[in-house]
Amino acid sequence: MSIQPDNDGLFARLRRVFAVLGFIYLGAVILLAVPWFQSHILYMNALKLPWNAHFDAPERHGLAPGKTANIKIQTADNHTLGAWFILSDTTYHGLSFPPPPSAAKLHISEAVAQRPTLLFFHGNAATRALSMRVRLYSAFTSRLNVNVLAIDYRGFGDSPGRPTEDGLSLDARAAWDWLIAQGASPQDILIVGHSLGTAVASRLSVGLSEDGVKFRGTVLMSPFSSLYTLVDTYNIFGVFPVMLPINMIPRAADIYKSFLIHKFDTLSMISKLKVPILILHAEDDWDISHTHSDALFDALLEPYLPPVYSPPASQESWSTQQWNEYHAQLVTRREIRESLLTRTVIPNFGLMDQFDGSGERITLLKTSTGSHNEVGTLEGVQEVIRVTFFTPEDLR
Repeated sequence: MSIQPDNDGLFARLRRVFAVLGFIYLGAVILLAVPWFQSHILYMNALKLPWNAHFDAPERHGLAPGKTANIKIQTADNHTLGAWFILSDTTYHGLSFPPPPSAAKLHISEAVAQRPTLLFFHGNAATRALSMRVRLYSAFTSRLNVNVLAIDYRGFGDSPGRPTEDGLSLDARAAWDWLIAQGASPQDILIVGHSLGTAVASRLSVGLSEDGVKFRGTVLMSPFSSLYTLVDTYNIFGVFPVMLPINMIPRAADIYKSFLIHKFDTLSMISKLKVPILILHAEDDWDISHTHSDALFDALLEPYLPPVYSPPASQESWSTQQWNEYHAQLVTRREIRESLLTRTVIPNFGLMDQFDGSGERITLLKTSTGSHNEVGTLEGVQEVIRVTFFTPEDLR
């Protein structure tokens, strides 16, 4: 006697599973429309990794003895930020070993006069002591031979307060002002942001450009074009589009996104930058799609391309001549774009596109590996930063 599979029972269990998942998704969507939950999910500043960090003893997180000064920076709205200033290898190697714990703090003015400084803005979650970020500092101070100033925004690490979009902008400006107060020349400061930090770095860079300040340049690692677009393109575990169910309902996505209290709209402002720019992204980034970097690069290139005009009528009513004229504009635009760009294929590493805008070099680097968090640690990426922003004299 054969036993028939209980298909009805299986389908019933599957329906229950999908119903539970649906309720979880609906609950998450509703919570994310609440500003308090929205901010905590965006910044994840409560996740203070590594736990029990020793900010006053950077050596315990892998940095060389006496190489890093644990400092405090005051913002314009009276917040106190925790930060690390890490000496370049050139300055550090000039000290007797082992230097006293206060060595870095005593040599800050000398360091910023002697070597360029990289002002680093990290992504969401964790602190400046996270091992992934420490590896970046070590690479920058050795391979690029620059000083590094890394801050924890308000509400992160040992910086009290609550993060907001405007607050992070004030934090960034305070870090810049602190470097200038130590004697750093604006042209010796390279602004670098990663992930969420790219929006912070972009806003600071645009503000400085609008003030007529000439600085070394801006590097955006794993950026997103805007929070609105990030919500549209974000995939859970790199597979499930988070907005897919909402997008199936007409206008629901636009209504939902109207509840977003944060904008971080780099796309709308990046064309105001008047310094060399490097945008870099790994193609295997599961957190933020590399198409965001494409969009930012295209926005920088757009002012140098001819516009495409289309007839006012709907496409269905276009005449053959109108179609031909429209197509000719697209061909001309593509040809001009190709003439402006210099493309370099780097075997087993990635693809680099460059053009000169307003006398400044704009670069898009897309690596084949590196994921979201490790792309900046790739030696090839550090080499691109070196040749883009530093001369041989800078690195001596």
